[in-house]
Amino acid sequence: MPSESLVVAVAQTSAEPGDVRANARSAADLVHTAAESGAALLLFPQLSLVGYDLSLFADPSCWVSDNDPRLDIVRHAVQERGVTTVVGAPYRRPDGTSWIASLVIRPDAEIHAHGKRNLHGLERDLFQPADKGPLLDIDGWQVALALCLDAGMPAHAADAAHDGAEVYAASALYTREEARRMDIHFAARAMDHRMFAVVANHAGTGPGWESCGGSGAWHPDGRRLYQAGTESGLFTTTLPRNELQTLRDKDALAGYPRGAVRR
Repeated sequence: MPSESLVVAVAQTSAEPGDVRANARSAADLVHTAAESGAALLLFPQLSLVGYDLSLFADPSCWVSDNDPRLDIVRHAVQERGVTTVVGAPYRRPDGTSWIASLVIRPDAEIHAHGKRNLHGLERDLFQPADKGPLLDIDGWQVALALCLDAGMPAHAADAAHDGAEVYAASALYTREEARRMDIHFAARAMDHRMFAVVANHAGTGPGWESCGGSGAWHPDGRRLYQAGTESGLFTTTLPRNELQTLRDKDALAGYPRGAVRR
Protein backbone atom coordinates (compact mmCIF):
# COMPACT_ATOMS: atom_id res chain seq x y z
CA MET A 1 0.00 0.00 0.00
CA PRO A 2 1.24 3.55 -0.70
CA SER A 3 2.59 5.35 2.35
CA GLU A 4 0.37 8.04 3.86
CA SER A 5 3.16 10.60 3.65
CA LEU A 6 6.38 11.05 1.70
CA VAL A 7 9.42 12.70 3.25
CA VAL A 8 11.52 14.45 0.60
CA ALA A 9 14.97 15.89 1.25
CA VAL A 10 16.18 18.72 -0.99
CA ALA A 11 19.88 19.57 -1.23
CA GLN A 12 20.76 23.16 -2.16
CA THR A 13 24.44 22.74 -3.00
CA SER A 14 27.36 24.50 -4.66
CA ALA A 15 29.51 22.14 -6.72
CA GLU A 16 33.27 21.90 -6.96
CA PRO A 17 33.59 22.86 -10.65
CA GLY A 18 34.14 19.82 -12.82
CA ASP A 19 35.15 17.51 -9.95
CA VAL A 20 32.79 14.54 -10.17
CA ARG A 21 34.65 12.59 -7.50
CA ALA A 22 34.58 15.38 -4.89
CA ASN A 23 30.94 16.22 -5.55
CA ALA A 24 30.00 12.55 -5.31
CA ARG A 25 31.66 12.37 -1.89
CA SER A 26 29.66 15.38 -0.75
CA ALA A 27 26.47 13.85 -2.13
CA ALA A 28 27.12 10.62 -0.24
CA ASP A 29 27.47 12.56 3.02
CA LEU A 30 24.09 14.17 2.39
CA VAL A 31 22.50 10.77 1.71
CA HIS A 32 23.35 9.85 5.30
CA THR A 33 22.00 13.17 6.59
CA ALA A 34 18.79 12.76 4.61
CA ALA A 35 18.32 9.24 5.97
CA GLU A 36 18.60 10.52 9.54
CA SER A 37 15.67 12.85 8.80
CA GLY A 38 13.55 9.96 7.53
CA ALA A 39 13.66 10.93 3.85
CA ALA A 40 12.75 8.40 1.17
CA LEU A 41 13.83 10.70 -1.70
CA LEU A 42 16.82 13.06 -1.93
CA LEU A 43 16.93 15.61 -4.75
CA PHE A 44 19.99 17.57 -5.94
CA PRO A 45 20.26 20.54 -8.36
CA GLN A 46 20.77 20.29 -12.11
CA LEU A 47 24.35 19.19 -12.98
CA SER A 48 25.12 18.87 -9.26
CA LEU A 49 28.12 16.59 -9.86
CA VAL A 50 30.00 19.17 -11.94
CA GLY A 51 28.33 22.58 -11.59
CA TYR A 52 26.58 24.62 -14.25
CA ASP A 53 29.46 25.74 -16.48
CA LEU A 54 29.09 24.53 -20.04
CA SER A 55 32.70 25.40 -20.85
CA LEU A 56 33.82 22.52 -18.62
CA PHE A 57 32.34 19.87 -20.87
CA ALA A 58 35.18 19.87 -23.37
CA ASP A 59 36.96 17.85 -20.68
CA PRO A 60 35.90 14.18 -20.97
CA SER A 61 36.38 13.69 -17.23
CA CYS A 62 33.33 15.87 -16.57
CA TRP A 63 31.03 13.37 -18.25
CA VAL A 64 29.55 10.31 -16.58
CA SER A 65 28.27 7.08 -18.04
CA ASP A 66 26.64 3.88 -16.86
CA ASN A 67 28.56 2.18 -14.05
CA ASP A 68 30.90 5.14 -13.55
CA PRO A 69 33.11 4.09 -10.58
CA ARG A 70 33.20 7.66 -9.26
CA LEU A 71 29.52 7.26 -8.34
CA ASP A 72 30.16 4.14 -6.27
CA ILE A 73 30.41 6.15 -3.05
CA VAL A 74 26.90 7.50 -3.61
CA ARG A 75 25.61 4.13 -4.72
CA HIS A 76 26.94 2.49 -1.53
CA ALA A 77 25.42 5.20 0.68
CA VAL A 78 22.06 4.76 -1.02
CA GLN A 79 22.24 0.98 -0.58
CA GLU A 80 23.09 1.37 3.09
CA ARG A 81 20.50 4.01 3.92
CA GLY A 82 17.66 3.22 1.49
CA VAL A 83 17.17 6.80 0.23
CA THR A 84 16.48 7.06 -3.51
CA THR A 85 18.81 9.85 -4.65
CA VAL A 86 18.72 12.06 -7.75
CA VAL A 87 22.02 13.70 -8.77
CA GLY A 88 22.76 15.69 -11.93
CA ALA A 89 25.49 15.32 -14.54
CA PRO A 90 26.32 15.51 -18.24
CA TYR A 91 25.67 11.94 -19.32
CA ARG A 92 26.75 9.79 -22.28
CA ARG A 93 24.16 7.16 -23.11
CA PRO A 94 25.35 3.78 -24.39
CA ASP A 95 24.33 4.84 -27.92
CA GLY A 96 26.49 7.98 -27.67
CA THR A 97 23.62 10.42 -27.14
CA SER A 98 24.48 13.30 -24.79
CA TRP A 99 22.00 14.36 -22.12
CA ILE A 100 21.78 16.83 -19.29
CA ALA A 101 20.62 14.10 -16.97
CA SER A 102 19.12 13.39 -13.60
CA LEU A 103 20.69 10.13 -12.46
CA VAL A 104 18.36 8.22 -10.17
CA ILE A 105 20.24 5.94 -7.78
CA ARG A 106 17.91 3.40 -6.19
CA PRO A 107 18.50 1.34 -3.03
CA ASP A 108 19.05 -1.73 -5.23
CA ALA A 109 22.14 0.17 -6.55
CA GLU A 110 20.75 0.48 -10.07
CA ILE A 111 21.19 3.88 -11.77
CA HIS A 112 18.54 5.16 -14.16
CA ALA A 113 19.06 8.26 -16.30
CA HIS A 114 16.31 10.81 -17.01
CA GLY A 115 17.19 13.46 -19.59
CA LYS A 116 16.26 17.12 -19.92
CA ARG A 117 13.56 17.57 -22.56
CA ASN A 118 13.73 21.35 -23.03
CA LEU A 119 17.20 22.72 -23.78
CA HIS A 120 18.12 26.36 -24.23
CA GLY A 121 21.01 28.50 -25.40
CA LEU A 122 24.40 26.82 -25.66
CA GLU A 123 22.96 23.61 -24.17
CA ARG A 124 21.64 22.84 -27.65
CA ASP A 125 25.21 22.69 -29.00
CA LEU A 126 26.28 20.05 -26.48
CA PHE A 127 23.22 17.93 -25.73
CA GLN A 128 20.21 16.31 -27.32
CA PRO A 129 16.69 16.65 -25.90
CA ALA A 130 15.41 13.55 -24.16
CA ASP A 131 12.16 11.72 -24.64
CA LYS A 132 9.61 11.53 -21.86
CA GLY A 133 10.81 9.31 -19.05
CA PRO A 134 8.83 7.06 -16.72
CA LEU A 135 7.58 8.10 -13.30
CA LEU A 136 9.45 6.99 -10.20
CA ASP A 137 7.67 4.88 -7.62
CA ILE A 138 8.81 5.97 -4.16
CA ASP A 139 6.96 4.14 -1.38
CA GLY A 140 3.91 3.97 -3.63
CA TRP A 141 4.06 7.67 -4.56
CA GLN A 142 4.35 8.52 -8.25
CA VAL A 143 7.12 11.08 -8.80
CA ALA A 144 7.87 12.92 -12.06
CA LEU A 145 11.33 14.39 -12.64
CA ALA A 146 12.02 17.71 -14.36
CA LEU A 147 15.21 19.60 -15.18
CA CYS A 148 15.15 23.39 -14.97
CA LEU A 149 13.48 24.73 -18.14
CA ASP A 150 11.26 21.66 -18.26
CA ALA A 151 9.33 23.21 -15.38
CA GLY A 152 8.89 26.42 -17.37
CA MET A 153 7.03 24.52 -20.08
CA PRO A 154 3.44 23.82 -18.93
CA ALA A 155 3.15 20.81 -21.26
CA HIS A 156 5.89 19.01 -19.34
CA ALA A 157 3.94 19.05 -16.07
CA ALA A 158 0.70 18.32 -17.94
CA ASP A 159 2.26 15.15 -19.37
CA ALA A 160 3.38 14.12 -15.88
CA ALA A 161 -0.07 14.73 -14.41
CA HIS A 162 -1.71 12.76 -17.21
CA ASP A 163 0.60 9.84 -16.40
CA GLY A 164 -0.49 9.94 -12.76
CA ALA A 165 2.24 11.98 -11.05
CA GLU A 166 1.61 13.02 -7.47
CA VAL A 167 4.95 14.82 -6.98
CA TYR A 168 6.72 17.04 -9.53
CA ALA A 169 10.42 17.07 -8.56
CA ALA A 170 12.78 19.43 -10.38
CA SER A 171 16.55 19.85 -10.37
CA ALA A 172 17.28 23.40 -11.45
CA LEU A 173 19.36 26.53 -11.68
CA TYR A 174 17.36 29.70 -11.13
CA THR A 175 19.40 32.89 -10.91
CA ARG A 176 19.00 35.90 -8.63
CA GLU A 177 16.88 37.64 -11.28
CA GLU A 178 14.58 34.62 -11.56
CA ALA A 179 13.40 34.21 -7.97
CA ARG A 180 9.84 35.27 -8.71
CA ARG A 181 9.80 33.18 -11.87
CA MET A 182 10.76 30.09 -9.88
CA ASP A 183 8.00 30.63 -7.35
CA ILE A 184 5.37 31.14 -10.06
CA HIS A 185 6.50 28.12 -12.07
CA PHE A 186 6.21 25.64 -9.22
CA ALA A 187 3.15 27.16 -7.59
CA ALA A 188 1.39 26.94 -10.96
CA ARG A 189 2.51 23.39 -11.71
CA ALA A 190 1.37 22.26 -8.26
CA MET A 191 -1.97 24.05 -8.27
CA ASP A 192 -2.89 23.49 -11.92
CA HIS A 193 -2.42 19.73 -11.73
CA ARG A 194 -2.98 19.02 -8.03
CA MET A 195 0.51 17.70 -7.41
CA PHE A 196 3.07 18.51 -4.77
CA ALA A 197 6.07 20.28 -6.31
CA VAL A 198 9.65 20.37 -5.03
CA VAL A 199 12.76 21.97 -6.49
CA ALA A 200 16.46 21.73 -5.69
CA ASN A 201 18.27 24.88 -6.81
CA HIS A 202 21.98 25.60 -6.78
CA ALA A 203 23.64 27.69 -4.10
CA GLY A 204 26.42 30.17 -4.79
CA THR A 205 27.67 31.47 -8.12
CA GLY A 206 29.05 30.30 -11.45
CA PRO A 207 30.28 31.88 -14.68
CA GLY A 208 27.80 34.66 -15.43
CA TRP A 209 25.23 33.71 -12.79
CA GLU A 210 24.35 34.03 -9.13
CA SER A 211 21.76 31.65 -7.75
CA CYS A 212 18.65 32.96 -6.04
CA GLY A 213 18.59 29.91 -3.75
CA GLY A 214 15.02 29.45 -2.60
CA SER A 215 14.83 25.66 -3.02
CA GLY A 216 11.49 24.58 -1.72
CA ALA A 217 8.22 22.73 -1.81
CA TRP A 218 4.70 23.70 -2.85
CA HIS A 219 1.31 22.33 -1.82
CA PRO A 220 -1.21 21.19 -4.46
CA ASP A 221 -3.21 24.34 -3.66
CA GLY A 222 -0.20 26.46 -4.72
CA ARG A 223 1.05 27.46 -1.26
CA ARG A 224 4.74 27.45 -0.43
CA LEU A 225 5.49 24.77 2.14
CA TYR A 226 9.17 25.64 2.49
CA GLN A 227 11.58 28.24 1.11
CA ALA A 228 15.33 27.97 1.62
CA GLY A 229 17.59 30.98 1.83
CA THR A 230 20.59 31.45 -0.44
CA GLU A 231 23.16 29.34 1.42
CA SER A 232 24.03 25.70 0.91
CA GLY A 233 22.01 23.30 3.02
CA LEU A 234 19.60 20.40 3.23
CA PHE A 235 15.95 20.56 4.19
CA THR A 236 13.21 17.99 4.42
CA THR A 237 9.50 18.36 3.89
CA THR A 238 6.67 15.91 4.54
CA LEU A 239 4.04 15.55 1.84
CA PRO A 240 0.68 14.29 3.24
CA ARG A 241 -1.34 12.08 0.92
CA ASN A 242 -4.68 12.93 2.56
CA GLU A 243 -4.36 16.63 1.67
CA LEU A 244 -3.60 15.76 -1.94
CA GLN A 245 -6.50 13.33 -2.11
CA THR A 246 -8.94 15.82 -0.56
CA LEU A 247 -8.20 18.36 -3.28
CA ARG A 248 -8.40 15.76 -6.03
CA ASP A 249 -11.73 14.47 -4.71
CA LYS A 250 -13.08 18.03 -4.60
CA ASP A 251 -12.00 18.61 -8.20
CA ALA A 252 -13.59 15.34 -9.29
CA LEU A 253 -16.92 16.44 -7.78
CA ALA A 254 -16.59 19.71 -9.69
CA GLY A 255 -16.18 17.78 -12.94
CA TYR A 256 -12.48 18.32 -13.61
CA PRO A 257 -10.85 15.45 -15.50
CA ARG A 258 -7.64 14.08 -14.00
CA GLY A 259 -4.68 16.33 -14.76
CA ALA A 260 -6.82 19.23 -15.98
CA VAL A 261 -5.65 22.78 -15.42
CA ARG A 262 -7.64 24.57 -12.69
CA ARG A 263 -8.89 28.07 -13.40
